[in-house]
Amino acid sequence: MIRPVLQDDAFDTDVASARHSGPGPHVWWLGQSGYLVHLAGRSVLFDPYLSDSLTRKYAATDKPHVRMTELVVAPERLTGISLVTSSHLHTDHLDAETLGPLVASNPDIRMVCPESQRDLSRTRSGLPDAQILGLDVPEPGAGQAGAAQSGEWDGIQFAAVPAAHESLQRDSGGHLLYLGFLVRWGGWTFYHSGDTVLYPGMEDRLKGQGIDVAFLPINGRAPERRVSGNLWGREAARLGRSIGARYVVPGHYELFEFNTATPDEFESECHTVGQEYRVLRAGERWTLPGH
Repeated sequence: MIRPVLQDDAFDTDVASARHSGPGPHVWWLGQSGYLVHLAGRSVLFDPYLSDSLTRKYAATDKPHVRMTELVVAPERLTGISLVTSSHLHTDHLDAETLGPLVASNPDIRMVCPESQRDLSRTRSGLPDAQILGLDVPEPGAGQAGAAQSGEWDGIQFAAVPAAHESLQRDSGGHLLYLGFLVRWGGWTFYHSGDTVLYPGMEDRLKGQGIDVAFLPINGRAPERRVSGNLWGREAARLGRSIGARYVVPGHYELFEFNTATPDEFESECHTVGQEYRVLRAGERWTLPGH
């Protein structure tokens, strides 16, 4: 099993040190699509999965979720978190065993999620509705009322971007099931795509947004896995280049044996198209150079 670069006490110590070493940004990969970003005195946690709930759930089935990488840190050890995201309802992005302890250690935390999963987010996190910010992107010309497309909390600005896992899907109320998020604070812009493939108009939505770091999945899609798929590594590299991202950081691999990929294809394509990137190991910190 893969050992994180930093784990438990060592990870806690590194986070504390980074928070006192300057404004950042400091980025840690927590595995799968989970990232911790600290910048200008605030910390945002993107789509954390920090438990073994799926391994236990599927242990006796024909689709076992065998873990490849050890847990970086227990969720209750993450403190000082202003905002947590959940891009969609799949457990590796919306995990009760992660969110419950996280909320207990961060009672003032806000959660950003699709409006379509507001009720499920409240149930799995234990947060009151007032601390859950449901976003949506209405269909063009639909005249749809309800959830906002953007918001702000504690100086952190966030906006919804449609995600296609593997298609753009809406619930009976017309709300998107899958989202990505543009998050801005401290003069930096981060794009967490959630789980997605390419779809018409995606690049146009993201061009000109001044994205400094794009967190993109690279595990691809294969019917034999029997799960919804994502970008392949080469697609993630090209997407980053086409939207003008300063850096691309790959994710959604090396967690479960049945649904993973190596970053080799991603790295090779980044070199081919001239896209700056950073491949992180679980538990590793990356301190970005200045603008």
